[in-house]
This record gives sequence, structure tokens and C-alpha cells, in this order.
Amino acid sequence: MPEPQSGGRWPAALLRGLQKFEKWLAVAAFALLVVVIFADVVSRELTGAGLYWASQVGVWANVIVVMAGFGLASAEGVHLRPRFTDQWLPHSWAAGLVTAQHACMAVFCALIGALATRVVLGSWELGEVSIDLFAPVWPVQLFLPLAFFAAALRHGLYAVFPALRPDDSSAMAMVTSEPGSSETGA
Repeated sequence: MPEPQSGGRWPAALLRGLQKFEKWLAVAAFALLVVVIFADVVSRELTGAGLYWASQVGVWANVIVVMAGFGLASAEGVHLRPRFTDQWLPHSWAAGLVTAQHACMAVFCALIGALATRVVLGSWELGEVSIDLFAPVWPVQLFLPLAFFAAALRHGLYAVFPALRPDDSSAMAMVTSEPGSSETGA
């Protein structure tokens, strides 16, 4: 990740730390998901009955993987966007539009994070628990506002410090190109 043009090194260090945490979280949650599903299958084969808690833990682990993946996609520039609109406005507006895009995404993610926080607080206040685990659901729900607030921070920094932005990956071009073509790098 390049250093920002102004503002010192703290924004780049913050984004690197956030990305490292999201990677660790995604890997740990995915490993938990794999272990739980494997244990459930083994239990079904050996005893004829699965682990009653496995599906709930698997769903919760998957929620964490998805929310961490949301941040990782933004950090790497591999999120999906409507590229067909790229030619609608003059090319000379591109830099300003990308800054506006990141600023709007930051505001959108902050608003969704605030809504998700209300949901988490509601679950906490009501004392909602999982039927299978008899455990409170709010700790897992907490990953939703955290992921959206992290995305708001990330895109806010991208709007303020353009040098921090990831390169546009053209992820769809990589997926849709022919094997062995120059676009895939193969």
C-alpha cells in the first residue's frame, strides 16, 4: 500500500492493521466453520446423529467470514461495481468521481453500521439467545456494525488520501476472460 501524499503515515498503518486483522478473523472463522462441519459429518457417520449445535456455530462462523471478506474485498479493490457506467461521463471527471464514490460509500457504510448497531443493542436489551446454543446472539451480531464502520473508515480514508486506494482490479474481466489470455496473466 503506498504512503499517503499528506497526513503522515498513520492512515496507511491503520489500513494495513485493519486489513491484517480482517484476514486473521476471516481465516480463523473459516477454520472454525470447516472444523465444526467436519465434526458434524464424522458424528453423523459414527453415531447416526449430528451435533445439535453444529449448524448454528457454522452459520455464525459464516457470518464472520462474510463480514471480514467485505472489508478485504474493499481493501484489495476486488468488490463488484457497475463498470458499464464508466463511459457515461467525461474521462476528465474520473478522479473527482472516484473520490465522490469513496466518500459516498463511507457515508453509506456509516449509516448501515448505525442501523446494525441498533439491531445489536435491541438484541442485547431483549436478551435474545440462540435456541440451539442458549447463548446470546448479540456478540455475533456485533460483527455487522463493526464491519460496516471499518468499511466507512477505510473508504473515508480513500476519499481523503487518494494514494491509499487499491488499484482497480478489474475482477470481472479476470473472471470472464478466456483461459490463457493476456488479461488473466496466465
